[in-house]
Amino acid sequence: MKHPRAPIVVIGGGVAGLATALAAAPAPVRLLCRAIDGTGSASALAQGGIAAALDPADSPLAHTEDTLVAGAHHNNVAMVRWLCAQAPEAIAWLQAQGVAFDRDAGGALKLGREGGHRVARIVHAGGDASGAVLLRALLAKAQCAAHIQWRGGLNADALLLRDDAVCGVRAIDGQGRQHVIEASAVVLATGGIGALFACTSNPSGADGSGLALGMAAGARTRDLEFVQFHPTALDVPGAHCLPLITEALRGAGARLRDAGGRLLMEGLHPLGDLAPRDVVARRVWQARHDDGRAWLDASAITGEWESAFPTVLAACLRHGIDPRRQPIPVTSAAHFHMGGLVVDGDGRTSVPGLYAAGEVACNGVHGANRLASNSLLEGILCGRRLGAVLAATPAVVGRGEHRWAERGSALAATDLSRLRDLLWQAAGPVRRTESLRHYLLQLMAWQGQGWQARLAQSLLDAALQRHESLGAHYIAAPEMDV
Repeated sequence: MKHPRAPIVVIGGGVAGLATALAAAPAPVRLLCRAIDGTGSASALAQGGIAAALDPADSPLAHTEDTLVAGAHHNNVAMVRWLCAQAPEAIAWLQAQGVAFDRDAGGALKLGREGGHRVARIVHAGGDASGAVLLRALLAKAQCAAHIQWRGGLNADALLLRDDAVCGVRAIDGQGRQHVIEASAVVLATGGIGALFACTSNPSGADGSGLALGMAAGARTRDLEFVQFHPTALDVPGAHCLPLITEALRGAGARLRDAGGRLLMEGLHPLGDLAPRDVVARRVWQARHDDGRAWLDASAITGEWESAFPTVLAACLRHGIDPRRQPIPVTSAAHFHMGGLVVDGDGRTSVPGLYAAGEVACNGVHGANRLASNSLLEGILCGRRLGAVLAATPAVVGRGEHRWAERGSALAATDLSRLRDLLWQAAGPVRRTESLRHYLLQLMAWQGQGWQARLAQSLLDAALQRHESLGAHYIAAPEMDV
């Protein structure tokens, strides 16, 4: 008698998880998300849009070159070439899913420019609300798909293994009840680690939970030290999760200034305010250390803020700032994790039955520093590629002894706040070897106190192992006062 195939379990309701689930048809999929309604992912907060060589004067080769330069040539070149070559097709697929990208008066797609790009190649939807628009369209498709069952309000905290292969998930609901779901494959699409830092542009749920879960199952990691800091988050004193001030503002003419009104990036890089994010983030970090504040002057931008930059405008107005007339106080903030679980081009981790897509995965495409607007692109393309692979992969039924790989208990709220401050001081945009050693020793005393501490320890250890500056991993000279 033939038994029905166990479902593919996808953990995470952001762009990567949704793309994976949709592409896995007709195989049955259980899509697990912490939030009941699928909100709370970093995808929903993405403002930058999607990079693709659509202009006749542009090319996938030029897009590839910009990606490699931004990534300090630490990238997987083959993956970069594939990503950039497939980018126009990703835009076409998204349009077929109902995403209405912004167009000019003549009906052509508007192409914006962001940091690290030599030309305008960023498509947006809803101005600076691109991530939210994409997510709504994909979520609507997923909720109508017969092969996908949505399971909101579940927090996956353990993986089931048989014969050392992942074959299920344990999740906890809001009432503390356990749910065990057997799986033909498990996909981690849980996002990054930005919320483990004191200042972040990410939502609070981007805390590395999926990364820690994969590590508990024995999955290999790489490049954990490479954390991208966005140079322009709204500087709200005392706040943890900060509103992002999109790079597209600088692409439209906004300029970074210090407390005295001097241009921050003048003479520091050929691309000026649109230099790669690691360069600009370090300059903003230094300016705030020197003068207490850094500012983004957007007064030169004309046009309809309500349609082009509605998210930024609303966030600033909520904090009593009119960006059309007043400079915006900005700070660097943890934004994107280039490192993660080692995966091949099809999303396979080193543990059979366990896959990963999006920010929790590391296939090397971003190198040491992600190029702006390549993240949603990666989530879409790698998610679709993984989903298609899983749909065509026969389910393997393990028959050996089973065991649970558990993430473990979480830190108490007060300890988590201390951890965020520690990581910000030790592994922010500018790092020192002596500080990394000092804070790593502190963390080692936290052994057994929470999975976040173990994850932070792995990050600091990786940072100490890389002795030279590379991309977003910047080691200051001992005499440099930061």
